[in-house]
Amino acid sequence: MFDDETRAFRVVRNDEEQYSVWPVGRELPAGWSEAGKRGTKAECLAHVDRSWTDLRPASLRRSPSVDEGSAV
Repeated sequence: MFDDETRAFRVVRNDEEQYSVWPVGRELPAGWSEAGKRGTKAECLAHVDRSWTDLRPASLRRSPSVDEGSAV
């Protein structure tokens, strides 16, 4: 189902601001909501690549104990 290139997909995001693609018409998993882009799987994945530039979960990015200059 997820490998079907003719199927319509949507970009979804969770509360940690992590992105994924999900088939249109399928119920979203708990904790995920639409992020505003629908299209082919390739179009949605390209949108994710442009939008999700910091792969750390939002809670880690907002943590005052994380040193921006150090590797995680």
